[in-house]
Amino acid sequence: MSRVLVTGGSGFVGAHVILQLLGAGHQVRATVRNLNREGAVRAMLKAGGQDPEDRLSFFAADLVNDAGWCDAVADCDYVMHVASPIPGSAPKHEDELIIPAREGTLRVLRAAPNANVKRVVLTSSCGAVYYGHPPQKAPFDETSWTIVNGELTAYVKSKALAERAAWDFMSREGNDLELSVVNPAGIFGPILGPDSASSVDLIKRLMNGMPGAPRIFFGVVDVRDVADLHLRAMTHPAAKGERFIAVSGDAISMVDIARILRRRLGASARKVPRLQLPDWLVRLAAKRDASVRQVLPLLGVIRNATSEKARRVLGWSSRSNEDAVAATAESLLRFGLVKL
Repeated sequence: MSRVLVTGGSGFVGAHVILQLLGAGHQVRATVRNLNREGAVRAMLKAGGQDPEDRLSFFAADLVNDAGWCDAVADCDYVMHVASPIPGSAPKHEDELIIPAREGTLRVLRAAPNANVKRVVLTSSCGAVYYGHPPQKAPFDETSWTIVNGELTAYVKSKALAERAAWDFMSREGNDLELSVVNPAGIFGPILGPDSASSVDLIKRLMNGMPGAPRIFFGVVDVRDVADLHLRAMTHPAAKGERFIAVSGDAISMVDIARILRRRLGASARKVPRLQLPDWLVRLAAKRDASVRQVLPLLGVIRNATSEKARRVLGWSSRSNEDAVAATAESLLRFGLVKL
């Protein structure tokens, strides 16, 4: 089987990608910022049902530094570039996310041709697809690009600029290297360890109790289906030079997510709010809380996207919104990360 490098191997998506690559019989390398993370990654994979033994090796590499990338990609057939900075809170300056996201992507792409890598699969985001546009009823597809000069969070801007930089690199100096891009919506689903993504933190906050749910909406996709789409994009001939949106269906509101949790989790979801907060109250709270301030541009905005292309071209399928949300909460309970 192939040798595949997965960047950001200790992350939520990266760990699931490694899990599925191992399950398919591939040899896997993973980059982490610190090799001390190896034990945690192996523990996550065992929690997911795979004991990689010597089929998994680790390399230290950081998005903001050239060191380590050439060694990591050497002799690899494919690269899954999953790593991207994700803020725990709003950064002081947007460049704290934009520079490592964009420059890290270019570091991987520059290293790949010299190692005779066949294809890089880049984990982008719907954040690179549908922000900055006027409201529209039709779902966004892969032909749409986020307009980056609007009011955007630093994370959304970083994903859009990093993907643009990747395609620009390919047009200038990609040569025989191939690129495919996966653009997920909000990624939910089962965690494999105590570290998690911002979408998982949303479920944790709901489960731990909130006064109410702001009127914001999410496209949803299960992390297991995101990983599956990465593997399909890695080898399918028709994925060369293409973007693929990963989303399960129409966007759902935060209060709808709360209803799913109460319906599927029963007594374990007793702290989940039942009320939707009025916008004026959220704006008032944002004056005192920077984390609330980040959601203000999202209030009442519904953005739908379609994954028809991934289903038609790559034969991809996805779990339902409800199953993805419930699986997130069930895994949080399993790891004791919810206060009952």
